[in-house]
Amino acid sequence: MIDIDRALKTTMATGEVVLGVKQTLDAVNDGRAKLVILARNCPNEELMTGDLKVKVFHFEGHNKDLGTLCGKPFGVSAMAVIDKGSSNILLLC
Repeated sequence: MIDIDRALKTTMATGEVVLGVKQTLDAVNDGRAKLVILARNCPNEELMTGDLKVKVFHFEGHNKDLGTLCGKPFGVSAMAVIDKGSSNILLLC
């Protein structure tokens, strides 16, 4: 089983991600997103989990928890992994 905390921290340090609902949707629509991670309280979850052609991981915590794991002082409702870096985060789904 993958340790989501460790995978997220490694991805943030060595890979490329975009944070936020709008940026995540843009990355999905542009075909850049390899994985979408949604916080439990993501306000646009219905829209983002519709007919996406990308893996979606539902983070069990709220946006503040996801933001903290990403090393940000704000909540993160949605994020897209563009490049996994040296993490194994793409194995979540």
